[in-house]
Amino acid sequence: MPFLILFIVLPILELTVMIKVGTAIGALSTVGLILLTAIVGMVLIRAQGLMTLLRAREKLAAGTLPARELAEGFLLAFAGALLIVPGFITDALGALLLLPPVRKALAGSALKALQMKGTVTMYQSHSVGGERDVFDATDNRITRQPGQRQPPADVIDGEYRRED
Repeated sequence: MPFLILFIVLPILELTVMIKVGTAIGALSTVGLILLTAIVGMVLIRAQGLMTLLRAREKLAAGTLPARELAEGFLLAFAGALLIVPGFITDALGALLLLPPVRKALAGSALKALQMKGTVTMYQSHSVGGERDVFDATDNRITRQPGQRQPPADVIDGEYRRED
């Protein structure tokens, strides 16, 4: 139900703002401004998305779960969707999500909320010495982070072997 209200109220608000901006600066300037924000937003999302992808790859190479980077990547995709939608309110929200401090704070609070709710449990495995494959099935040492739950008792441990 809240999404239905959002899909009804947001377009009305966007049209109201577009009409007010259009009467203040002109219709052609308003359309140009909307197109400009979409283009600038796409350029910024591409740059920041690549940076987030590189950080996620570094964490995977180090053997840690890039949960924060995945959450930030989702927020960047959402910012891109908001910037593509024509309108000044959605552009402002998308621009807010492009700011790294805002995005990091939202990603962190979303991950904490999911962990507290019990929807997401993150486990991290560590190895001693040298690099290892992130998906190495021989390393069974799993450590819990402070505040995390015990792994469920019905977890089935398994191995895989790639046969090419």
